[in-house]
Amino acid sequence: MIRLYIIGLSILLTAIIANVLANYLGLKTWYDFLSLLKDSGLAGFKTINVLDYVWLFVGYPLTLGFGYWVGQQIYDILF
Repeated sequence: MIRLYIIGLSILLTAIIANVLANYLGLKTWYDFLSLLKDSGLAGFKTINVLDYVWLFVGYPLTLGFGYWVGQQIYDILF
């Protein structure tokens, strides 16, 4: 149970950092993306550029996977 908690915290911190960096770099976050779809409907898909799609569907999941890996490494060091 402690392992899952450490991994969860690591993923959470990684997600927070990734969202801050994405905003700083001008990339869409999932919050921006879903808000755009809510406001614009399906037409919102046309307003997002390719780099945002790559970030949301490739970069962000890989970043969260990295957070999982970091959490696992922390757990292995501690226990």
